[in-house]
Amino acid sequence: MKCRMIIIAAPSGAGKSSFVERISKEVPRLADTVTYTTRSMRAGESEGHPYHFVTKEKFLRLRDENFFVEWAVVHENLYGTPMYQLEEAWKRDQVVIMDVDVQGAATFKRKFPDAVSIFIVPPSIEELRRRVTKRDGRIPPDIDVRMKNAENEIKRASEFDVKIVNDDFDKSYREFKKLIEDLLARA
Repeated sequence: MKCRMIIIAAPSGAGKSSFVERISKEVPRLADTVTYTTRSMRAGESEGHPYHFVTKEKFLRLRDENFFVEWAVVHENLYGTPMYQLEEAWKRDQVVIMDVDVQGAATFKRKFPDAVSIFIVPPSIEELRRRVTKRDGRIPPDIDVRMKNAENEIKRASEFDVKIVNDDFDKSYREFKKLIEDLLARA
């Protein structure tokens, strides 16, 4: 069966965005989607990298126009994946790779049953808390919400086709890249 989509999910701070950003640069056959979000831009981010940052009003208008193939509320912010990005990638014979939350992964698996889903597992909740705090440069005000959500997301890891523990980034990334290359070989 041809692989058209690879879904990467993980709790916030587990490394999914880093994995997807790096593999997308290294493997031109992959097409990374740019999600729309209502969350605020973090240091080092810009419009279109890694998200399209929009107001809640604009997001809701796009949602009502059926612009998104899926959308969800995550940590009190809205996130949505536009359908046109998938269609354009498939026209170019690319395999879509995307990092989404577990809600989005479930939606995509329902809509695209041939998609392969990968869950990136942090080594522990304590390590995840440390990474999120380090990434944000401070303890985020919603850290407890994020960690509670992370615990619930990790409980759903068994719903995914493959699980990779990100205990050492380079080692885990090599495992991830090998898996992606194997999937692309049959795409």
